[in-house]
Amino acid sequence: MPRSKRDIQAVAEETVTPPDALSSCQAIARVKQGAGNNLYQLELPTGKTLLAELPARFRSTIWIKRGSFVCVDTSTLADRDNKLGGEIMNVVRDERMWRKMSYWPAEFAAKKSSYDEGSEDEGPQMPPSDSEEV
Repeated sequence: MPRSKRDIQAVAEETVTPPDALSSCQAIARVKQGAGNNLYQLELPTGKTLLAELPARFRSTIWIKRGSFVCVDTSTLADRDNKLGGEIMNVVRDERMWRKMSYWPAEFAAKKSSYDEGSEDEGPQMPPSDSEEV
């Protein structure tokens, strides 16, 4: 039987607002790839990769793309003896709000594109044409 609309909206609302603080065992991670069966390869800010599980409350409700960010808890699956390194606790949907938080890692800072190097008054610049290159 499908999930009720109320449950789906509650999960979606939960992922919009970032928490006030993260515990010592929680971290922001970037999704590298889906490993199948609700498992994802994540990249921590330290560069370390781990395999994390998506909880049942997010399955078939929130879709995670490669390159997006999640909040992962590394202590929840520590007592299990398997390959899983953590569990996804929250999915970053409104990235602008999350980036404003003090716990957002500097390693995941937004990168400007090479075309945005113009002055602020002029706006974004077009790439140079072949005739302008020297």
